[in-house]
Amino acid sequence: MNYVITGSIGHISKPIVQGLTKQGHTVTVITSKADNTAAIEALGATAAVGSVEDADFVKATFAGADAVYLMIPPKWGVTGWRAFQNRIADNYIDAIRVNDIQFVVLLSSIGAHKGEGTGPVDGLYDMEQKLKTVEGLNVKSLRPSYFMYNLFAMIGMVKGAGIMGANFGDDKLVLVHTDDIAEAALQNLLNLDFTGFQVQYVAGDERTGTEIAQILGEAIGKPQTPWVVFSDEQNREGMIQAGLNDEMADKYTEMGAALRDGSMQADYFANRPAKLGKIKLEDFARQEFAPAFNA
Repeated sequence: MNYVITGSIGHISKPIVQGLTKQGHTVTVITSKADNTAAIEALGATAAVGSVEDADFVKATFAGADAVYLMIPPKWGVTGWRAFQNRIADNYIDAIRVNDIQFVVLLSSIGAHKGEGTGPVDGLYDMEQKLKTVEGLNVKSLRPSYFMYNLFAMIGMVKGAGIMGANFGDDKLVLVHTDDIAEAALQNLLNLDFTGFQVQYVAGDERTGTEIAQILGEAIGKPQTPWVVFSDEQNREGMIQAGLNDEMADKYTEMGAALRDGSMQADYFANRPAKLGKIKLEDFARQEFAPAFNA
């Protein structure tokens, strides 16, 4: 089988590439950095160096593919974030149509059922809707929950103020490790047994903010670290101080508010997967968060 993988060799894409090449498949990896070519080739794949913002490049790279893994890359500092996401989505859709691609595994997100009020996830709703318009296309839309990696942002807060927190956290926050997302994507790409448009939630753990602070705190020798629920304005100002532009700060604060009011995770809990991923918060705290904190 011939696969095209977007997302270069990041936390999710790299394990996908490794799994596919191990099974003897032909894999092309889209990367925006020529410096990644050697690392991609070392995995047994071919590097296609270019930008997914370039419609002609995407069309040419998708040629001959049996299946593609799609993700919309983050572009920090961009203004008109949703419009940017839609431009990438349109490039993907055009390339899928031109090349008669039959299977897509999409990296979407929890909250993509809403379409409004989830900040950076709103554009993923648009991506899902666009894929539904392609006749004969089979799509597995993965909707992972809050990345455990996002909790690395708490390190500076703990060191500077002795707290953890966000503008959410009183109720259960659904968490996932990128390794579990990669495993779900890989299995779907190998099996290609989905038809039409299907959603798959990917999660590994469910914890309140207080539980998150306790577990991470214990791993770093600070078990009494409290979780503080900030106001939206406090959250926004903190993000701006951390270097985000006004639009990004607004979008991520909006997403936090949707987590706080329950709307972002509502469809997940209505369609909760029977089996959660392998990696729990304690694993992440011990194996990754503590070493990063102590580095």
